[in-house]
Amino acid sequence: MERVFNFSAGPAAIDPGVLQRAANELVCYGDKGMSVLEMSHRTPMFMDIYNETLALFRDVMGVPEGYEVLFLQGGATKEFAAIPLNLMTGSCKADYLDTGNFAHLAAEEAKKYGTVNIVASSREDNYTYIPDLDTIAFSPDADYAYITTNNTIYGTRFVRLPDTGAVPLVADASSNILSEPMDVSRFGVLYAGTQKNIGPAGMAIVIVRKDLLGRANPLCPKVINWAEQAKNDSMINTPNTFAIYMIKLVCEWMKANGGVPAFYATNQAKAKLLYDAIDNSKLFSNPVRKEYRSLMNVTFVTGNAEKDDAFCKYCKQNGLVNIKGHRNVGGMRASIYNAMPMAGVQKLVDVMARFERENL
Repeated sequence: MERVFNFSAGPAAIDPGVLQRAANELVCYGDKGMSVLEMSHRTPMFMDIYNETLALFRDVMGVPEGYEVLFLQGGATKEFAAIPLNLMTGSCKADYLDTGNFAHLAAEEAKKYGTVNIVASSREDNYTYIPDLDTIAFSPDADYAYITTNNTIYGTRFVRLPDTGAVPLVADASSNILSEPMDVSRFGVLYAGTQKNIGPAGMAIVIVRKDLLGRANPLCPKVINWAEQAKNDSMINTPNTFAIYMIKLVCEWMKANGGVPAFYATNQAKAKLLYDAIDNSKLFSNPVRKEYRSLMNVTFVTGNAEKDDAFCKYCKQNGLVNIKGHRNVGGMRASIYNAMPMAGVQKLVDVMARFERENL
């Protein structure tokens, strides 16, 4: 069967060349006589893969000295609890910006461990914009301030970062990590689920400034204590070895194709092509304020639920899958992460135009 263009928000498309290489190495990795899936995480052969993955990711991401990089099981949602358990131990207060579903869920989870101040929110306006950062009064005694850099469900993004002064900025970058340049030094903690731009599902990468380690709540479980994980190469228990290997392949693919700057340029071009098609359409529209539109998750609607469903079916018939929007908002959503080629976006635009001609 011919491969389709997969616009899923996650688990998301992975470059076919990366998948083919993984397939070629699946039964026997190099000269090791076994699959990566079979390797003990304690053996030198796997530690070579781990160390290479770590070095590649630090290089591609631009992680400076003074930061630990952790490969942790459980995805981004587990970090909703790990963050307050590791950091909310001074004033036991934290500032959260509620700019989308996952930002909201992170704040709700943190409330179990201390005082959460919602310093800004676009929830009442269906998360169609990012609040004006210049009007936000951050708490100078907060243990940290928290943002979600890209809103996967509603299709918004931060176009600049808030100034939180001496308070560490913590960010969930699950849906736009490695898609655009990020100055890691602006963050105390930057983390992401791996299933969008980095590799398979089931893991999160946590980039944490070293001076923030060792602050954990005494009740913090060992497996989500960042300081303990840093001491143990993210291997307090058996890690997701295959996901770590796949991250290595993705980082190698990115380096071979120009790294983050090259992908950012392509991502901007892909998003422009799709947003221009939506803005020039008489049928489709995008609800997000233009200045906050995501480059990764493009949401759009026809204004008619039945017609939305008909379009999603029409896309599937034309080899474009997972276009249906999140259940919270309906409509359509095209996730155009790094592995989505320009050809996929162009085909979507062409199918949209054809559907519009047939349904107006």
